[in-house]
Amino acid sequence: MEKSILNNIDSPLDLRKLSRKKLPVLAKELRKFIIDIVATKEGHLGASLGVVELTIALHYAFNTPDDLLVWDVGHQAYGHKILTGRRDIFDTNRQLHGLSGFPKRSESEYDTFGVGHSSTSISAALGMAIASNLKGEYSKQHIAVVGDASIASGMAFEGLNHAGVSKANLLVILNDNAIGIDPSVGALKQYLTKAKVGHKPQQDNIIEALNFNYFGPVDGHDIEGLLKAFEELKKIQGPKFLHVITTKGKGLQKAEEDQVKYHAPGKFVADTGELLPSISAGLPLKYQDVFGLTLVDLARKNEKIIGITPAMPTGSSLKYMMDAFPERAFDVGIAEQHAVTLSAGMATQGFIVYCAIYSTFLQRAYDQVIHDVAIQNLPVIFCLDRAGLVGEDGATHHGIFDIAYLRCVPNLIIAAPRDEVELRNLLYTAQIDLKHPIAIRYPRGRGVRLDWKQEFKELEIGKGELLLEGTEVAVISLGTIAENVKLAIASIEAKDKVAHYDAGFVKPLDEALLHELFSKFKKVITVEEGAISGGFGSAILEFAAKHNYSSKIKCLGIPDQFIEQGNMKELYEIVKLDVTSIAHTINVFLK
Repeated sequence: MEKSILNNIDSPLDLRKLSRKKLPVLAKELRKFIIDIVATKEGHLGASLGVVELTIALHYAFNTPDDLLVWDVGHQAYGHKILTGRRDIFDTNRQLHGLSGFPKRSESEYDTFGVGHSSTSISAALGMAIASNLKGEYSKQHIAVVGDASIASGMAFEGLNHAGVSKANLLVILNDNAIGIDPSVGALKQYLTKAKVGHKPQQDNIIEALNFNYFGPVDGHDIEGLLKAFEELKKIQGPKFLHVITTKGKGLQKAEEDQVKYHAPGKFVADTGELLPSISAGLPLKYQDVFGLTLVDLARKNEKIIGITPAMPTGSSLKYMMDAFPERAFDVGIAEQHAVTLSAGMATQGFIVYCAIYSTFLQRAYDQVIHDVAIQNLPVIFCLDRAGLVGEDGATHHGIFDIAYLRCVPNLIIAAPRDEVELRNLLYTAQIDLKHPIAIRYPRGRGVRLDWKQEFKELEIGKGELLLEGTEVAVISLGTIAENVKLAIASIEAKDKVAHYDAGFVKPLDEALLHELFSKFKKVITVEEGAISGGFGSAILEFAAKHNYSSKIKCLGIPDQFIEQGNMKELYEIVKLDVTSIAHTINVFLK
């Protein structure tokens, strides 16, 4: 039996001791190792399979970690983690207390920059390169690997624009696989496609116009070719750009054939790639699908409805509208700022725009929300998917800040439906003569109702609801965490003493309901799946202080810390939003 090469690679130092002819063999082993682990443990698959040879060549040719390597969209970096001392614990990837699914500075000296969101690598690596010049370290290399369509983001161009007039020793590698999570879109994609099929960009080379030395395209699966390119590039000072062509999902036929599904496929058979059946029959729909299907229903009856998403048509389920009404649904690429201002522009012309964007990604367009939408009071409908904890993707992806960062913005309505029926009715209500922008937040994962597709009902903006009568303690929940609150109350002995209110809205608050509540209860608990600091509970505290209520108030939510990866059950327990913890808090309050 042939001896494994990968099992003897504990760092890039070991890698560099190999002869070049053994590197393709190592690539096969590394690819199989990734497939075998992800098949059972789940995670991001296609992106890392596509850069196996590139990863090996980078660590072989450059003196990492002294040479600084920055990955963009960190789900490309599984091979990087395995080759940099984390092979034996890679099976803990994305698990509680295990490896992060993305590069993370506190995890390894080889992870030079934390990356979970896209298009940050050029700016970060440029910052490192300029710092090296200031320290007199002129021979140090700085490499940014931009992949999964991240080059189309505005921030990537900001970095390129600055780098082109610097003397920084920066190498930008474009991992061009023509797909992010969904297929890439836009004029830049068309330009790059021309480049890779043999149209040699000459005078119109956009990269050379930005003062970069442009090389490529080269085959990203040819290790020898990559090493030759790196040897040449190391001799050239200043900003340079290498265009590398790769296949997302390389080495697993099904992942190559269905690159969208195999971006993060769940569990599958390692040898064949065959997906294992998920138990979904008879279960409630995912919230994203309730959004996507409801939008199609609404768009059929209202031709002014528009759907917009930044590179997440599958993840947000806007794909349903893109299929049904392709002329009225737009994937604008990884460009959250553009998505928000595009929505604002269309809203000025009388269109009803649903901008579907993950809570964590709306952070990237905060100025546009304020400057382009809220100040002008344009009735854009922000559909904030993945609001709350998201599980194994960890700190970079939890949607826990949106309540706090949106609550302070004038003119903006913030709603959080407690279930799928409420979400559907909010989406319906938002297209009826809306006077202000609105953010509707809903979580990742499945809902709680099979009967979600009910007749539409117009909701009153800013109206809460009493769900359960009680005598001593009032619990006010916001959003889908209402289900855990309901189960918690049902589990305690003195359940008749606990009232349960659904706030429905963070802004405007239902002040009539709150006056009634504070007049009746001396003990109040708020529960939200968002940051406690500045969140919904803070809004209730402010209301109580403003109106001189003396009730004792306890706020439950996400504490003032970044929550790492883990499954949802584990994370709820950590932040004490699980049923048992909520019940315990209620019992303590009752005593």
